[in-house]
Amino acid sequence: MTETNTTETAGVPADEGHLGQRGERILTVKDLTVQFPTADGLVNAVNGLSYSLDMGKTLAIVGESGSGKSVSSMAVMGLHDPQRTRISGSIELDGTELVGASPSLLRRVRSSTASMIFQDPQSSFHPFKKIGPQIAEAYLAHHKVSKQVAMNRSVEMLDRVGIPNPGRRAKQYPHEFSGGMRQRAMIALGLVNDPKLLIADEPTTALDVTVQAQILDLLGDLQKEFGSAIVLITHDLAVVAEVADDVMVMYGGRAVEHGTAHEVLANPRHPYTWGLLGSVPKLSSQGGNLRTIRGLPPSLINLPTGCSFHPRCDFRDRVGEACVTTLPELAVREGDTTRTSRCHLQNPAEIFETEVAATLE
Repeated sequence: MTETNTTETAGVPADEGHLGQRGERILTVKDLTVQFPTADGLVNAVNGLSYSLDMGKTLAIVGESGSGKSVSSMAVMGLHDPQRTRISGSIELDGTELVGASPSLLRRVRSSTASMIFQDPQSSFHPFKKIGPQIAEAYLAHHKVSKQVAMNRSVEMLDRVGIPNPGRRAKQYPHEFSGGMRQRAMIALGLVNDPKLLIADEPTTALDVTVQAQILDLLGDLQKEFGSAIVLITHDLAVVAEVADDVMVMYGGRAVEHGTAHEVLANPRHPYTWGLLGSVPKLSSQGGNLRTIRGLPPSLINLPTGCSFHPRCDFRDRVGEACVTTLPELAVREGDTTRTSRCHLQNPAEIFETEVAATLE
């Protein structure tokens, strides 16, 4: 993979148009494992994760803190310290293998092919540098243009993400932006090089509901404009329902369910997914009790045997000792065509419906 060389025409960079066709495979992750050696033991943050993503699609990765969502995505971006991290498996981004890639290759890939926006834009921008030059710096890293052209590009991107008076705002510091405006500026930074893949790590968590909706609408509009693929890391199932094409639910560093957003949200196949959905308040519940997931997430240093979720699962007694002794495969179950789940239960939908009916009696 080589850097993009952009020529200047009348002081404006030429339109690159390098984004791929919608439906084209942009990311393939196979058997990804990420481990962190520590004084207390080996942290198994991601365990045998596999998934793929096409251009123009949004994949939501859902799970509690410590499930491996952010760690797996940082591996895609090559952001882990190789001296302190063990990574195996395969990450193929736009035809380039990233596991074991050189630091120089990873730097070229970051921002030019893939970009990541984080939960806290305040920590992502340098507090003593103005917003515009910081965005321009990211553009200059991948394009042979003048500083003025890069600044023009910076102002253009601020305008594109809906920041009013972008020329004036580009000359301001991060602390002069509101939380929602900083997040918009962070999106502008992430998209300044027209990446094919955008990873958004909890992009709306720190924002109020109205601003959340604006940011999600913005991401959707920009995706339609650029045709890019999006990996959305979130714990908010309302966000998933609104923007995702596909959903991957993670627990204990593994995928436990993967399918279309409609399939997973309307008819979950794994007890963990069912528990997550049951813990979300609904306007139609009329004060009814929420279902909760008992216990705490597992230690990634000492994962439970068998299914990692079995210590917290309300249905483990229905399959004998299998939950405790045997790790179920992530596979297509009876009644499904493409959706996969990692559970020993037979007919989980019927069991979940029986449980819901019992709580309503």
